[in-house]
Amino acid sequence: MNQTSKASLRERFTPAAKNSFINYGIVLLFFAVIQPMVVTKHISNNFKGQLIPICAYVCMALALNLVVGISGELSLGHAGFMSVGAFSGVVAATALTSSVSSAPLRLVIAILVGAAFAAVFGALIGVVVLRLKGDYLAIVTLAFGEIIKNILNCLYIGLDSSGLHFSFTDPNAGVDTLNGGTVILNGPMGALGIKKISTFTSGIVLVLIVLFIVQNLINSRSGRAIKAIRDNRIAAEACGLSVFKYKMMAFVTSAAIAGAAGALYALNYSTIVPKKFDFNTSILVLVFVVLGGIGNLRGSIIAAALLTVLPELLRAFNNYRMLIYAIVLILVMLATNNPAIKALVARLLPHKKAAAGDSEEEIQK
Repeated sequence: MNQTSKASLRERFTPAAKNSFINYGIVLLFFAVIQPMVVTKHISNNFKGQLIPICAYVCMALALNLVVGISGELSLGHAGFMSVGAFSGVVAATALTSSVSSAPLRLVIAILVGAAFAAVFGALIGVVVLRLKGDYLAIVTLAFGEIIKNILNCLYIGLDSSGLHFSFTDPNAGVDTLNGGTVILNGPMGALGIKKISTFTSGIVLVLIVLFIVQNLINSRSGRAIKAIRDNRIAAEACGLSVFKYKMMAFVTSAAIAGAAGALYALNYSTIVPKKFDFNTSILVLVFVVLGGIGNLRGSIIAAALLTVLPELLRAFNNYRMLIYAIVLILVMLATNNPAIKALVARLLPHKKAAAGDSEEEIQK
């Protein structure tokens, strides 16, 4: 290999590309370790039941990090997008049961439907909220999440031979349950009798796809524009960048990913209720992002996986497990914001500083 080809290869394999491959490797390594244990049944049922939620929450953390870390906006309504994706995905999967016999194909369609509906809601909300800044944006997105939850509490969806029926007053949603009609969404009782078609493999595939989308967006010209707007809005506008356009791009992409994660999550349970996607879920996902490092995708992946399974690992402590969980969160937060620990990490991993410098140069270009 001549010097020219070596230089060309070095230019292509940038620090951003290295980080991307490391992130893919972490996800694939997790799958390679856990999947044989699932097949051979060398894993507890409690931990096995957490595998798909881990994948869903990793996708949620990546989605929120795109808004909070990359775009620089605080959103507290991502549980609302997750619920839109969850219930639209359940309705789509249930409606297609008779016409699409393949469960994996139904799952793919349900995830796409969930992502599409969440993206539409994200666009509608984004038109309003992205004109706000700071605390105002956070409050409006929080209100959106609560509005969606309350609408779903009042919504009834039924299915019969003539198609889907919607109602806010009739618990049977206008279908004759005695003649083959079924109620898919039963107001505050949620979706009942869901056929569980989500799998750990499909969850890992979704995580890899989400990583591909998010990392390519961040490292693209649009991603650099989004980060430039985050760092200095006035300077970005002076350079001719459309602030609203790029913020909307990040927000809608994030909403679509949250919707896809919601569909995957909902189709892992036989019953799902709207109150699951309340303010606490939005805060939980925000905790993943903050503890993993705002703007740090790898940190979001690790934090979401560990903190999702941590309550189950602490179940032996019974009534004290959530207290221990809270103490662990506080200690990790203090440790990650300690200057001495940051300095130690910088000495142990000097390449991170160089990578950060290269990233700044790419943004300037």
